[in-house]
Amino acid sequence: MSRPHSDNAKVFKAFCDETRLMVLELLQGGEKCACVLLESLDITQPTLSHHMNILVESGIVSARKEGRWMYYSINELKGEKTVLLLRSLLMVADVQSDRTACC
Repeated sequence: MSRPHSDNAKVFKAFCDETRLMVLELLQGGEKCACVLLESLDITQPTLSHHMNILVESGIVSARKEGRWMYYSINELKGEKTVLLLRSLLMVADVQSDRTACC
C-alpha cells in the first residue's frame, strides 16, 4: 500500500533533476518516442531509461510500448494534482501565532 507522503516525495524527486526537466519540456509538445528523446538529449539509453523510470513511477509521465520502442507523454491529470499539492504545501494559514510559546 502506498503512503501519501511517499507518493508526494516521488513527484518532487521527478522534478529535481535537470535532465528530467528537459524531458518534461520535450514532452510538452506531445508524446515522444524514446529514440527522439535520446537524440534530443544526447544521453545514453541506460541513462534515459533511469530518468524515465523515475518520471513514470512518479505518475507525471505515462508510458506505452509499441513494437520495440517506448512512447512517453505527460500525464495531465497527475500534473493538475501536482499543482494542487504544491499550492497546499505552500499555503500559509491566516492565523495569529503565539509568539510567547517559544523555547
